[in-house]
Amino acid sequence: MTVPIALTIAGSDSSGGAGIQADLKTMSAFGVFGATALTAVTAQNTLGVAESLFLSARLVASQIDVVVQDVDVDAAKTGMLGTAEVIEVVAERVSRHGIPNLVVDPVMIATSGASLIEDDAVVALRTVLIPRAYIVTPNAPEAEALSGIRVVSLETMEEAARAVHSLGATNVLVKAGHVEGSATDVLFDGESITRFSAERIEGGKIHGTGCTLSAAIASGLALGLELTDAIVKAKSFVTRGIAAALDMGTGSAFVNHFVKPSGE
Repeated sequence: MTVPIALTIAGSDSSGGAGIQADLKTMSAFGVFGATALTAVTAQNTLGVAESLFLSARLVASQIDVVVQDVDVDAAKTGMLGTAEVIEVVAERVSRHGIPNLVVDPVMIATSGASLIEDDAVVALRTVLIPRAYIVTPNAPEAEALSGIRVVSLETMEEAARAVHSLGATNVLVKAGHVEGSATDVLFDGESITRFSAERIEGGKIHGTGCTLSAAIASGLALGLELTDAIVKAKSFVTRGIAAALDMGTGSAFVNHFVKPSGE
């Protein structure tokens, strides 16, 4: 029996709600086999990040090498990368191995507000990794950091998507989670804007939405879906996961990864 394989290159979340743990849960929900290259270890829970440790670029590179040298990877996604050195080596390995369908989730700040990236790493993210991405999936604060455009409306989301695309990404999806109004994400493919709308679920902070969405998109691409179809299915999965959020701790709630992808 063979199944599609997706590689997640990201940090570990000890609470299980985001990072590598959320990615693997999402990939399993989509029927995709998840492989990993761990970039960082964090001690965190629903209240915040207590401590984090970035792994060496050499070790990150080695993890990617041994996976792709042994199995055929159909898609990959990045999450918390942390340092410029790790970002540079990930970009180099993606090119060296010809890893397809790279989804870049430009993780910078945790739901709790803790910084998950060193200052000089943002430059590396913009100049060496984003140009290799099939799709970049920033939320509003991340889109602002990458584009320099204040993102407060649907119109400014579209402006930011165009600006991030100019960095070299094939596609850019700016997410609406931090923007007031309808939960409408915008995709720019270099020619046109496509909007993806869903019901906004009111409530408190939800942990792991960005990781889950990017992992779901990568899973859809690994399954052979067209990009817009992968985004629709991923957004539906996240929306239903938020609606059925698991409020198990004393801080942020968790995305519910037990919900089924649409159509299943």
